[in-house]
Amino acid sequence: MKNKITQILRRLFQSIPSIIGIVIISFLLTRALPGDPAVYFAGAMADKESIEQVRVSLGLDKGIVEQFFIYVQNLSHGNLGMSLNTGLPVLEELTTRLPASLELTFLGLSFALIIAIPLGILSATKPGTWIDHLTRVLVTMGVSLPTFFTGLFLIYIFYYLLGIAPSPIGRLEIMYLSPPHVTGFYTIDSLLANDMETFWASVRQLMLPAITLGIFALAPIARMTRASMLNALSSDFIRTARANGLPRSKILITYALRNSLLSILTTLGMVFSFLLGANVLVEKVFSWPGIGSFAIEALVASDYAAVQGFVLTMALLFVVVNLTIDIILTLIDPRVSIDN
Repeated sequence: MKNKITQILRRLFQSIPSIIGIVIISFLLTRALPGDPAVYFAGAMADKESIEQVRVSLGLDKGIVEQFFIYVQNLSHGNLGMSLNTGLPVLEELTTRLPASLELTFLGLSFALIIAIPLGILSATKPGTWIDHLTRVLVTMGVSLPTFFTGLFLIYIFYYLLGIAPSPIGRLEIMYLSPPHVTGFYTIDSLLANDMETFWASVRQLMLPAITLGIFALAPIARMTRASMLNALSSDFIRTARANGLPRSKILITYALRNSLLSILTTLGMVFSFLLGANVLVEKVFSWPGIGSFAIEALVASDYAAVQGFVLTMALLFVVVNLTIDIILTLIDPRVSIDN
């Protein structure tokens, strides 16, 4: 156990250079954005002096190196700066909005897993059949369709034509109140408050954006499940198990799927990170108040502090998710160490 904790701490230490690199790159990229934030926030009727005053108040009159050191100094104190769009601290905006994005991402990933893993297994056990071809069609659709197009298509069908989905206006319709804040996940918070009406209302609001993300995510998971299962099913230990007369379900689930989990879980970590990025467009389409829509608004206004805070948050999430996946892999298969 002590060895495992040492490995985890070492892995966290190894991620520090990556975080430093991301801080530098995000700072430089935001400065390379087109447009002048001082002009934007001074307003359309502002004269030259007013624009200059805004530039000084934002600290943009200083050299880029000095701006960077001020940013790093603030960062070391947990200060991500103020969002010029909302007038609130960036850290407060991110911590308020992050649960909405994570709730949507987790549900989208769950939807993808429920569909993709059985499809991948069936496709591997019955190659060349209609199930295999259906899987390929779904995988191609998931890869080729942009998330914003899928989202708009689902809204048109289920909200506009059929009228069975709620209006895409955020996490809850206007007649419902937000549940008392505990985790920030409306589904969990409403269950904790024993408010089933709000729970089902939040689930209905989640369905279309989660399915949109799920369609995007199921392609790599289904492909990896199929490839891993085909590899496992052609292995010697599976042939030995068949020769010993073990039940088909036991061979498939206990031996083949368990040996395929290493590849599937590794893919899952990357897919989760991609979904957080794909959230940006999905949240905009469904008016979802997550960090993705916050990032788009900040990007349009050249709100440097907000964009940098968003990029840093995504990087930290990526590190945490991959470390968690590595730890789970060591628990599933002791032959795999975190260092490997």
